[in-house]
Amino acid sequence: MLTQDARSSVIDIADLNQLKIELNRLQPVDAGEFITQLPQQQRAISFRLLNKRQAIHVFEYLPGEVQQELITSLHDVQVAQIVEAMSPDERAELFDELPAGVVKWLLQELSAEERQATVTILGYPEGTAGRVMTTEYVQLQEGLTVGEALKKIRSQDEDKETIYYAYVTNDQRKLVSVVSLRQLLFTIPSTNIREIASSRLIKARTETPQEEVAKIMQRYDLLALPVVDREDRLVGIVTIDDVMDILEEEATEDIQKLAGVSGGEDSALSSPLVTIRQRLPWLLAIMFLYIGASSAIAPFQSTISMVPVLAVIMPLFSNTGGTVGIQALTVTIRGLGVGEVTPQDTLKILRKELTAGLGTALALGLTMVILSLIWASPQERWVSLVAGSVMAVNSLIAVSLGTLLPMGLQRLKLDPALMSGPLVTTVLDAIGFMIFLSLISTAIHVFHLQH
Repeated sequence: MLTQDARSSVIDIADLNQLKIELNRLQPVDAGEFITQLPQQQRAISFRLLNKRQAIHVFEYLPGEVQQELITSLHDVQVAQIVEAMSPDERAELFDELPAGVVKWLLQELSAEERQATVTILGYPEGTAGRVMTTEYVQLQEGLTVGEALKKIRSQDEDKETIYYAYVTNDQRKLVSVVSLRQLLFTIPSTNIREIASSRLIKARTETPQEEVAKIMQRYDLLALPVVDREDRLVGIVTIDDVMDILEEEATEDIQKLAGVSGGEDSALSSPLVTIRQRLPWLLAIMFLYIGASSAIAPFQSTISMVPVLAVIMPLFSNTGGTVGIQALTVTIRGLGVGEVTPQDTLKILRKELTAGLGTALALGLTMVILSLIWASPQERWVSLVAGSVMAVNSLIAVSLGTLLPMGLQRLKLDPALMSGPLVTTVLDAIGFMIFLSLISTAIHVFHLQH
């Protein structure tokens, strides 16, 4: 992260020559952050101040929309050089955001090798290992000695994304074993790599979901994971920086879905148009869904008019029940997301939630009784017993729904995060209002307790 002192020192520079020196001294990620925060008309000017090597590294750290701006403002030759130097996976990600005509032109400007690597990655579905992998990896032929392997790495693999692992393949490019750089460096050069390489391979297939790739690498503490096609041929690797991006992307999507935000483009610095586009559909959907909760109240208007304290008590059902449900929902979705639990654990988790929820229900029910007694007039205080009981029951329903709904979606092979917080809150409101008002109405008519 660009520190405040560093940011201030760069911003205060008015001399372009001095700014050029400072920008080229910064780490690429910090220079990219600085350029991103500039007004649109100043970004291209600042980017042109970077030397070629720095510009190539900085470009990969820029957000997609800023990359697109620069492509339209820079000279064609400069754009082609930058895109050629990008890693294949980063280039493929950029091409996903560009107009088809621009992508076609850029592909034509790439070297044959880089064009093939990019087309290969773009050919796999989004969200899979094939789409997030890079084709820049160290590949060794079985039969080489350690000395020959090191010589090959020094002469041919300097620009590979990572050299911590080298992947050993046979004549058909099938992955047969893996050897670490540490093993190569501390083994006698005349030793055949077959003797030190491990055939206990941990790998992913091109169609493996990216979330599963992240879980595999996290589970086995890997810096890189080989990706093979259906014939077991090595086609790429997923590196630890890719996994960090995947985890951030998946966490962002889950959080936004829980909050009722569609897509994954909305951020704190997004344009108002993006914010409206991502939030409004959910808000309209929730509004129409809430018609159900309102419809549950509509038949009881006369009851509410007879017992005015109900108008004060009912918002507590809405806020408290929804919060209890979202708490259980969040914990369950998080457990499913990190592989901590599976749908087979549904009954175990439900028992735990209901046990804990029972204590919560009693506490919330008692609180509701006390508050109702404070707010109600003497002739309305009987309402407190109903309110407390319904609050306790609604809390147990909330933890049950917060557990069962995401588990059900997981069993259906759907994203559990689709069960958003606003949706659960709305369902709980409808249930709570209907139970509460039905009991109040019944008590009034059966026991003649009307005001």
